[in-house]
Amino acid sequence: MKILVVEDEPKLAEYLRKALTESSYVVDVARSGTEGRYLAIEGHYDLVLLDVMLPGLDGFAVLRELRRDKHVPVLMLTARDKVEDRVKGLQAGADDYLVKPFALSELLARVQALLRRGAIPTPGQDSTVLKLADLELDLVRRKASRAGQRLDLTAKEFTLLTLLLRRPGQVLSRTALAEQVWDMNFDSNTNVVEVAVRRLRSKIDDPFEKRLLHTVRGMGYVLEDREP
Repeated sequence: MKILVVEDEPKLAEYLRKALTESSYVVDVARSGTEGRYLAIEGHYDLVLLDVMLPGLDGFAVLRELRRDKHVPVLMLTARDKVEDRVKGLQAGADDYLVKPFALSELLARVQALLRRGAIPTPGQDSTVLKLADLELDLVRRKASRAGQRLDLTAKEFTLLTLLLRRPGQVLSRTALAEQVWDMNFDSNTNVVEVAVRRLRSKIDDPFEKRLLHTVRGMGYVLEDREP
């Protein structure tokens, strides 16, 4: 699932990006209200984390403009703990309000709650449950299963499988996987992608009769239900 973080403080923005990425979310970061407004309106996100005090446009102004076009869940972040500030944010259309400093565990719990609340798909939105043959991935509950059996995946394996399941039948190169899953420029001397794919395959394919994750020599990897 894709989250937009609108936060101008560099250290906090990077902390949030890293924490959410490690929890298997795809994350974009905007450093100003103007950039945040553009990305939130023009992009497609499952959730927006929106700071109140921003250069350009403040969070309240961004939220008001966003609500004219979209109903994406918004969690506002602020150092201001006054009741009137929280009321102002909620009246402007925020779905939740979190005061800084906050514990990461609380942030992640609120993120998951908002994603569950907004999980009913509408036309044009991606489903929060991805399926291929008897393989199923629940993006909100963070659960994977095949043939009804629970799969125990690491955060990176979950992210890798999500990426592959969103593009069934499409060959994804090692470079694309390295950039999107590990946020790194691909180095031909590293085998991080091969190792991760091998481990993922040992969980989603090896215990079952039919293979779904295939290697395309010289090109990359593809997840598809092939005929015998």
